[in-house]
Amino acid sequence: MKRILIVEDEPDIQELLCAYLRDAGYETAAAGDGVAALSLFQEQSFDLVLLDIMLPKIDGFGVCEVIRRQSQVPVLMLTALDGEEQQLRGFGLDIDDYVTKPFSMPVLLEKIRVILRRSAGTEEERCLRYRDITVCPDNREATLEGRRLDLTAREFELLYTLLSAPGRVFTREMLLAKLWGYDFYGDERIVDSHIKNLRHKLGRGYIETVRGVGYRAAKETR
Repeated sequence: MKRILIVEDEPDIQELLCAYLRDAGYETAAAGDGVAALSLFQEQSFDLVLLDIMLPKIDGFGVCEVIRRQSQVPVLMLTALDGEEQQLRGFGLDIDDYVTKPFSMPVLLEKIRVILRRSAGTEEERCLRYRDITVCPDNREATLEGRRLDLTAREFELLYTLLSAPGRVFTREMLLAKLWGYDFYGDERIVDSHIKNLRHKLGRGYIETVRGVGYRAAKETR
């Protein structure tokens, strides 16, 4: 039975969602604020997170950012904010889809089914392979020529992002927004520092600098 974490601070909506999804054959757990949600996520295993944006203590964007440092579990956001900026911010954190309040329960259920079906591939299928590097998001493991790489969480995220689209240029601003969050106000050279460490562990020839723009994994040639 698929397990869904419902993160919603309005008790009536939370109760409705739990009941509806249980009736549809899912197992549910619920949290009413961002701190409780992350605590549940650390303690239990879930197949999907149904995440409201407007939450006490830590908002949905903050919760999603922490989850993405640890897992690629599907995230479906519930929001009363239908502006383009909010949606782009969510997709920058690799959410899978949005549902805008008020929403239709049958539509919500169908979105959940589609997302779970899409993510139902084996762990082997979800791994990225680039030349002699393999990166597996489920167990947060990366190998080079079969040897496990000792990467920090941020280095793993950088590598996974770059290898997800070989040849695509990621600007420093894009990487900051995706990995550090839109509210990060530090020096963007922190990206350069992590890239330097990653290159040291990988060796030469994997990550290219596009001068004045950003970084990319060198596009493979056949």
